[in-house]
Amino acid sequence: MSNSIEHVFITAEIGINHNGDMGIAKKLIDWAALSGCDAVKFQKRTVDKVYTKEYLESYRESPWGTTQRAQKEGLEFGKEEYDEIDRYCREKGIEWFASAWDPDSQEFLRQYHLKHNKIASAMLTNMELLRMVASEQIPTFIATGMSSYEEIDAAVEVFRKADCPFELMHCNSTYPMPKDEANLRMIPALKERYHCPVGYSGHEVGRIVSTSAVALGATSLERHVTLDNTMYGSDQAASLNVKDLMRLVEDVRLIETILGDGVKVLSEKELATRKKLRGV
Repeated sequence: MSNSIEHVFITAEIGINHNGDMGIAKKLIDWAALSGCDAVKFQKRTVDKVYTKEYLESYRESPWGTTQRAQKEGLEFGKEEYDEIDRYCREKGIEWFASAWDPDSQEFLRQYHLKHNKIASAMLTNMELLRMVASEQIPTFIATGMSSYEEIDAAVEVFRKADCPFELMHCNSTYPMPKDEANLRMIPALKERYHCPVGYSGHEVGRIVSTSAVALGATSLERHVTLDNTMYGSDQAASLNVKDLMRLVEDVRLIETILGDGVKVLSEKELATRKKLRGV
């Protein structure tokens, strides 16, 4: 997990933007690797554990049918697909991990020996899942969208009690998020309150909020990525297209250099200017 401003850990959130299509998933992995991202991330759900029977039977029109169940199951990858994701990411030299939405999904992910876990904002109050993830003692990103300080306190306590390394991620869970609601001063506020690394998980349009988050000290950055913002899916509109993902990674790596180390040192070039202008 990134604990230093020298290198911001950048995750391209594929999530369910693959629309159940391995070809799309691989293209997004390709772009993330080409862009220089540190990892790609997916979402894993056990549909019957996350949603009620009544909800799954309710109406929803989608490319897979006219029920919520058809839509949810159409977006889920199983073992065959995740085996291929694991193989393909190794081939491309990029890490992958996933946010589990239920204990069965977390158990499923364990077989891949992933380097990171992720607690989605929606799951921050699921104490059973939090305790399960924390017991693995794998570095974990914890998104804080929709959460009060009291709820974040409880989650942090679970991870500290388990001696599991974690990094909070400031997040506003609106899709897309209006830029004036970013409240990026929460990044230093969370650092001060919890004395831990704090990143940023963004759902806004464009790159300026994310780059500003890094300038404010975010140690990790997660953004949804898509091949086309007009594709089917609830996250597509709040995602970066692949070209903007490349630009964002370039911007962040430049900011890392711009920020420097905070040590006052006169360079040879500045000493030359000093001699010219001051005579000493």
